[in-house]
Amino acid sequence: MKYISTRGQSPAQTFEQVLLTGLAPDGGLYVPEHLPQFNREEIASWAGLDYPSLAQQIITPFVDGAIAPATLRALIDKSYQSFAHKAVAPLHMLGPNEWVLELYCGPTLAFKDFALQLLGNLLDHVLTRNNQKVVILGATSGDTGSAALEGCRHCENVDIFILHPHQRVSEVQRRQMTTVPGKNVHNIAVRGNFDDCQRIVKSAFGDQSFLPEGRQLVAVNSINWARIMAQIVYYFYAAMQLGGPHRPVSFSVPTGNFGDIYAGYLARKMGLPIKQLIIATNSNDILHRFMSHNDYSQSTLEHTLSPSMDIMVSSNFERYLFDLFGRDGHALARFMTASATGRHGVDPALWEEARATFSSARVSDEETCDVIRQVHEASQFLVDPHTAIGIKAARDCNADVTVPMITLATAHPVKFGDAVERAGFETPQLPPHLRDLFAREERYAVLDNSLAAVTGYVQTHL
Repeated sequence: MKYISTRGQSPAQTFEQVLLTGLAPDGGLYVPEHLPQFNREEIASWAGLDYPSLAQQIITPFVDGAIAPATLRALIDKSYQSFAHKAVAPLHMLGPNEWVLELYCGPTLAFKDFALQLLGNLLDHVLTRNNQKVVILGATSGDTGSAALEGCRHCENVDIFILHPHQRVSEVQRRQMTTVPGKNVHNIAVRGNFDDCQRIVKSAFGDQSFLPEGRQLVAVNSINWARIMAQIVYYFYAAMQLGGPHRPVSFSVPTGNFGDIYAGYLARKMGLPIKQLIIATNSNDILHRFMSHNDYSQSTLEHTLSPSMDIMVSSNFERYLFDLFGRDGHALARFMTASATGRHGVDPALWEEARATFSSARVSDEETCDVIRQVHEASQFLVDPHTAIGIKAARDCNADVTVPMITLATAHPVKFGDAVERAGFETPQLPPHLRDLFAREERYAVLDNSLAAVTGYVQTHL
């Protein structure tokens, strides 16, 4: 399996190379040269497999010999052994043909654990084998940071620096990052928003001259292909629990950076019968504006009750646009440049093609709280604000109530006490392994919103 850049100006790479690279040299994102295809008989033969066994079936073609099958299976098993539920990704029924996929059973209580536990183990294996040391530099809107630190902090060949927007993540999210011990762990609060953090990280990847000789940056954001690869698995797993592939299912996905729903898009292209893919956004609705009005222009970022989706530049949308433009890297590069300078859309025929692939909805903070109350009153089930947005979008956009609709529950409600309390409920208790979180010592630096400030900090703390 070879991987190519969405901008079309970089040579094809192996799985190991893209694992250790992040952004392509031309500024694009890596995607597989071709997707593995599974027919319905093959998917049906996986019925009854546990989560790690299914993960190996789906991930193996993407790794394509870079890691021995027995070693890959051991890394997958290690990645999911700490999850709190035996099913790893259990389904919870809200009503007739309405389900929630609980993706918060990992160590940091967020869906990011599915990819970042595996990414950490893959990195540890490859770096140890190569006797190589790297620097992880990542930006987080809340959940990626703690999941990356938890997944990678044990790697002896890694120094990890995570940027988060100062005072724009929940307290639980911040403490989950800033209380992680280890000399190789560094947290940076940037005086800005997530898009500022992401911009700094991308700029640093573009010019790594600030690093000592022999070191390179590795991405843990969803620009790293390994994260997308890992997230494809739970779409297959959920669908097969509800009759797939013999019947279609639909998914509603709370998304800001487009990585999670892009994994669902790939699952459908690989052969999983998915009827609908619904993009659920908060008031930072660039993706919904594109789907509803062909408007991919940036606007002012708003601070909401669902901070992990407070994103205006959806990095992974580029991967989908690459397909939409017929894998024409030059056309994509022109579009991305134009979209940053004002109102911009695509050719109407391409827009209609996108609308045939995705539905979308925008959900306000008030509506988010309403859904948290409605779900709890109906089933005594408490959801976090991001999941509530997904449920609202699922109900608003559902085109066929006879098809099971699955909303991805992306985080545990304990991480978002402000939203839960505004909806009229007490914040639930932290699980036992995090019960002392508020008593742990925090360590983080607050830096100006500038590339120089961040790269200078990295230099002095390596």
